Formats: sequence, structure tokens, C-alpha cells
Amino acid sequence: MKNDFTKGSIVKNILKLAFPMTLAQLVNVLYNVVDRIYIGRISQGATLSLTAIGLSLPIITIVIAFANLFGMGGAPLCSIARGRGDKEEAERIMGNSFTLLILFGILITIIGLIFKKPILYLFGASDANFPYANDYLTIYLLGNIFVMIGLGMNSFINSQGFGKIGMMTVLLGAVVNIFLDPVFIFGFHMGVKGAAIANIISQALSAAWTLLFLTGNKAILKLKFKNLKLKANVVKNIITLGLSGFMMAITNSAVMIMCNAGLKFYGGDLYVGVMTIINSIREVISMPVSGLTNAAQPVMGYNYGAGAYGRVRSAIKFMSAVCITYTVIAWGILHLFPHFFVHIFSQDSKLLDAALPSLRVYFFGFFMMSLQFAGQAVFVALGKAKQAVFFSLLRKVVIVIPLTLLLPRLFNLGTTGVFLAEPISNFIGGTACFTTMIHIVGRELKIKSGIKL
Repeated sequence: MKNDFTKGSIVKNILKLAFPMTLAQLVNVLYNVVDRIYIGRISQGATLSLTAIGLSLPIITIVIAFANLFGMGGAPLCSIARGRGDKEEAERIMGNSFTLLILFGILITIIGLIFKKPILYLFGASDANFPYANDYLTIYLLGNIFVMIGLGMNSFINSQGFGKIGMMTVLLGAVVNIFLDPVFIFGFHMGVKGAAIANIISQALSAAWTLLFLTGNKAILKLKFKNLKLKANVVKNIITLGLSGFMMAITNSAVMIMCNAGLKFYGGDLYVGVMTIINSIREVISMPVSGLTNAAQPVMGYNYGAGAYGRVRSAIKFMSAVCITYTVIAWGILHLFPHFFVHIFSQDSKLLDAALPSLRVYFFGFFMMSLQFAGQAVFVALGKAKQAVFFSLLRKVVIVIPLTLLLPRLFNLGTTGVFLAEPISNFIGGTACFTTMIHIVGRELKIKSGIKL
């Protein structure tokens, strides 16, 4: 069978997907990060423009949440079905996921355009930066459907083992975006509008590439018209499993909203700009962890569906060890050279003075985040939706949001308290998620492998 993950080295199977998927996700982050780098260098209104994009990030994250709900919810189910040899069911899952992406993409665009003004002010906009945020968000929402298709359906390319094709999906859009950004922002003097236009054109190309592959002859599982009709049981399974990735993104959005509101109250627009920079850095440095865990999911799911439980255990051990090692190294580099990372996004002296100590606080103990990623990846890959959703909610809703509200008031911590909520949640949430995964999944795999407990 083509791309049979029960054959060969489990490490090689993961790495074969991990390298292109990590590069693809890193490139995907550049869609928004490159916008911020260019906008931070606009001659007039750079800080206001950068802050405006930061205010739009929660809404962009909501779009990504729905792409995760149907893409990352359907793709692991496809892997499990393909591992069982049920190609028809796998294609039905993919077709239903595509329909859901289209429907919700249109719905988000309509709701977003109607309520964007009160939403932006709720998220911490001021009269000074609202026009910039409004310009960027309006254009982004009009092209939202391309984002949904490109991100959501690319998961089905990767789940079939075509990591290089999945990489090309986002690489195509990112290269175009990097080229078009300066043309629209500086050449046509469009500022944030130009950044949004370049972004959407790029996403449209990525979406087109994805659909061409999934309807072509090279795909193992093909997107077929007959499978677009929604089936209640299929939709239920997709949404149930996708809730983990959905809740992670939604709660990230909620945390961004709370952080922006808190930072505006305790530090003003300047600290909203600081959070925009920190979020940008976090997106980039966490990509290798996200890429590896996402690459391991189809391998674990396929072997789980095929009954190769020993290989699933090996995949979990390898993935966890690499994630922890990488994040320890990344934390050390961030702590030693914060100036380098902040300087990428801004040369404003006030912004730099505020960002440097905030960055060190926010990323303290960054390596603990890898435990959350690894635990979540295993739960999703093996179809354990309840555990995946629970730990998505635990770290952000139960820990981060209350701490974001409480810590700034304690000992007059102010903005430092807002940034401190993240590392505390990584230690508590990461430990809880990983140890629970080891207990539940480890026990199940040992029993199914015939190993005495």
C-alpha cells in the first residue's frame, strides 16, 4: 500500500513528514509575521499599524480555529480509516470536512463584517488605531474562505503521507506573499491594506493548489463530489475529534483578547504592540514543535488503526524526546539574545525597552509547553476526543485567563502579571496533560500489545 506507515523505521516515517511539514508551518507563519515586519518599518504610524494588526489577531485565530475544527478533526480520522483499509470511509470524511469548511468560512465572513467595529473595540481598540485595524480586518475577512480551504484541506494531504506536497501548498503562498507585501505596502503606499491584500492573494493560490492535488490522480484519497453531502455521523465524529484543535485556537484567541485588554489598561497601546511582537516570536519558535507533533499524528493514527501498538509507543517516545530537547534549547537562546528577536519587528526605542523584560517573563520555562503539545497530539491521533478537549480547556480557560485577570492586581505587578500568566500555565497545564497521556495511553497500548502491567 502506498505510504504504509506500518513498514520501515517509525522514526524515519515521522521525520519524512516532519521536515516538510515543519518547514510548511514555519512558512505559513510568515504569512502574518512578514506583514508585521514590513509594517513595523512604515515611515508614519508604524506603531499604531503594528498594534492594529495585534488587535486583529484574535479574529484571525478564530478563523484558524474553524480550519482546525474540520481539517485537523477529519485528517486523523482519515488516517485511522486508511490504516483499517477503508478507503471509501476515509474519502467520505474528507468530503464532509471540505463542505463544513466552505459553509463556516462564508458564515464567519458575514458575521465578521457585520460586527467588526464593536468586536475590535471590545478587543482593546482605541480611536487612534481602529481605522488601521478596520482596514486590515475587512480585507482579510473578504478572503477568509481561501484561508479556510488552504489550512483545513492541507491536513488531508499531509495525513496521506505527502509531506512535500503539503509543504509546497504553503510555500507557494508564502513566497508570493513575501514578494507582494513590499509592492502593496510601500510601492502602492497602501500600508495595512496592502499587507491584507497580499496575504489574501497568497492564500487564494495555496487553496487552489490544495484542491488541484486532492482532485488529481496522485492523491491516494480524492476529493469527490459524491462525498460532499453531509452525513450526520461523519460530521459528529469530525467535530468531536476536531474540538481539541478548535478549543486550543479559540482559547488562544480569548487569551489574546484578555491580554490586549489588560495590557491596554495597565500599560496603554504601547504594551499591546509589545504583545504583538511576542506573539509573532512565539508563533515562529513553536513551529518545529507543532510541525513534529502534527507529523507524528498520521503515523500514530495509521499504526493504531492497523493494530501496530508497539510502533505507536515508539512514536510517542521519539516525538516527546525531540520536543522537550528543542524547547529547552529555544528557551536558552531566547533568554540570552532577546534583543535580536525584538529588533526584527521594531526599531522604536520605547517599544524595545518595554518588550525586552516582557519577553523574558513570557517565555520563562518555555520547554514545559512541549509537554502540552505532545500530550495533545497523542490524544488527537488516537481519536481520544474527550481528553484532548479537556486539556485544551484546562491550560487556557481554567489557568491562563483567570491568572491574566488576577496577577496584575497582585503586588502591583501590572503588565508583568499579564505576561507571567503564560509560563505558569505551561508548568501546570503541560505537566497535567503529559502525565495523564502517559497513564491512559501508555496503559492501553501495553495491554493491547500483550505486555503485563
